[in-house]
Amino acid sequence: MSSETKTKTRKSRKGSSASETRSFQTEVKQLLHLMIHSLYSNKEIFLRELISNASDACDKLRFASLTDNQLLEDDEALGIWVIPDDKNKTITIRDNGIGMDHDEVVQDIGTIARSGTRAFIEKMEAEKSSDDAGFIGQFGVGFYSSFLVGKQVTLLTRKAGVASKSGVMWTSDGTGEYTISSVDRPDRGTEITISLKEDDLEYAEKFRIRRIIEKYSDHISIPILMPKEPEQDDDAQSEDGTGENWETVNKGSALWTRPKQEVSEEEYNNFYSSLTYDPEPPALTIHNRVEGKMDYVSLLFVPSNAPFDLWDREQRHGIKLYVRRIFISDDAKTLMPNYLRFVRGLVDCADLPLNVSREFLQQNRDIDKIRSAAVKRVLGELRKLGKADPDKYGRLWKEFGKSLKEGVVEDQENRQLIAELSRFASTRNDGDAQTVSLDEYVDRMPMKQKNIYYITAETHSAAESSPHLEVFRKNGIEVLLLSDPIDEWFVSYLTEYREKPLKSIAKGELDLDDLKAEEDKEDAKARQATLDPLIQKFKSVLEDRVKDVRISDRLVDSPSCLIADEFDMGGNMERILKAIGQDAPAAKPILEINPDHDLIKRMDPESETVEDWACLLFDQAALAEGATLKNPGEFVKLMNRLLIS
Repeated sequence: MSSETKTKTRKSRKGSSASETRSFQTEVKQLLHLMIHSLYSNKEIFLRELISNASDACDKLRFASLTDNQLLEDDEALGIWVIPDDKNKTITIRDNGIGMDHDEVVQDIGTIARSGTRAFIEKMEAEKSSDDAGFIGQFGVGFYSSFLVGKQVTLLTRKAGVASKSGVMWTSDGTGEYTISSVDRPDRGTEITISLKEDDLEYAEKFRIRRIIEKYSDHISIPILMPKEPEQDDDAQSEDGTGENWETVNKGSALWTRPKQEVSEEEYNNFYSSLTYDPEPPALTIHNRVEGKMDYVSLLFVPSNAPFDLWDREQRHGIKLYVRRIFISDDAKTLMPNYLRFVRGLVDCADLPLNVSREFLQQNRDIDKIRSAAVKRVLGELRKLGKADPDKYGRLWKEFGKSLKEGVVEDQENRQLIAELSRFASTRNDGDAQTVSLDEYVDRMPMKQKNIYYITAETHSAAESSPHLEVFRKNGIEVLLLSDPIDEWFVSYLTEYREKPLKSIAKGELDLDDLKAEEDKEDAKARQATLDPLIQKFKSVLEDRVKDVRISDRLVDSPSCLIADEFDMGGNMERILKAIGQDAPAAKPILEINPDHDLIKRMDPESETVEDWACLLFDQAALAEGATLKNPGEFVKLMNRLLIS
């Protein structure tokens, strides 16, 4: 999105070029407006955001310097400096990390080039009255949080490895425009100075800032330094000649390297919050150390709530990768499969080279082994939770169940375990809550029942009211009600569980003989002979719309239903594919009629209205399974015609 630019000729500081005043991208204006007007009360998180950004910048420089040592510019001691200034009513956050050039400042600060921007802003609007600020960092726009406390923000930066004259100064009051200019900047990295609002002068107090750093950023591995309180006889100068003596205020220990018995739940929760910006504690914490042919530590978290961008395919989902505590990547998708994209955390490996590439990660056998072990560990912990605390697991399933079901399609190695973890709605329970496991279903099956029965539909209500269920309800047979779009693929890949085949009650012929009384079997044979003329008439009328017409052994109260042939695509799957723009192979359904329904009993195959009845029964059956009629007007005329006949 282009922004309006006005070029001014004033100098912004000695050695600077003419400055430009530009308008923020429209979405940024909305974002700033929401935050500046007190979107949430937890303003102190602005410091967490800026320190996190500074830490990332230092990590990126450290990684880049592995292949280009000149980037360090004889300044190898990476750090983050936080300077509260109560006299000038400012706070400054400075780092000597990778820095930015002019184009990066414009792109990263002036715009949000993200497809999920609209969803993010809508979520912010919805949570105006909430104290939940965690989603700001989840989205990755933490820099803008500086306007929570600042009436003006000035950013000075220079990218590592470029000349000092290539520095950039950016300044804005957050009302819609920003000014940018080139400046001489000897130091690499970024410095952000916030001129505080009158209501937020507490953030110029050293004690207050120290407490915030201890609360949110104590684990950051880069040293966070603050001016040391001067003593009366202390005339020492700092090494950088600023006149300040500095002291490190964060512990900086990599929490994951400590034995898990020495880490408290509070420490884990604080680390998780700083890693994910999620204010809620994780549902599961999985800390594991592996020693042997490979030495590595994994610290993984299962969140309590799904992030709002769980289904955003452009959002980066991955586990952070460290090598010997050196940050390598925050987008290591190879360490966790897509269906577990909600898992957060890190892996720190001692045996990988520091200069790993994306191609290396994709092809390395050691990475494959780490991934396989991490996946089994996560699934195993979920399995334990499901047995130990079904209610808590049920809440997790509600958040992440659809994503987990994708694993049946993607992960053949763990397919049966994922099936064990899956939960479904069922005719045994009221409501649409997915609480029934396949183990519970199989354990409840009557001795003579051979299959695990299910039905797929567009919605739970459509599944629950399907005529296909009638004979199962009559005989007390439980049926799983599947209404998530992924369920169609789920049952295509999971063909059996505990040696019990999964069988759709809306496809193919049903073998219910073992479950029926003997008199029912004899009655069925007699009805077939009686209704054969009507069936043949229906076939001739509907030959362009159906593959076959036959007597149903699944209907009790409804006059008709549609089913798919055993190996044909079902109607629900066909509608899903069309909705996402994919071609669905054309397959005619089978019309089944209920020989015990009064409508069928009274129907004369030689009557003048039999053709209309055949069409009406087909359309009714299509509507019952959630289909949309191609010609609703003709359906209404047909029904009116039969009502007055």
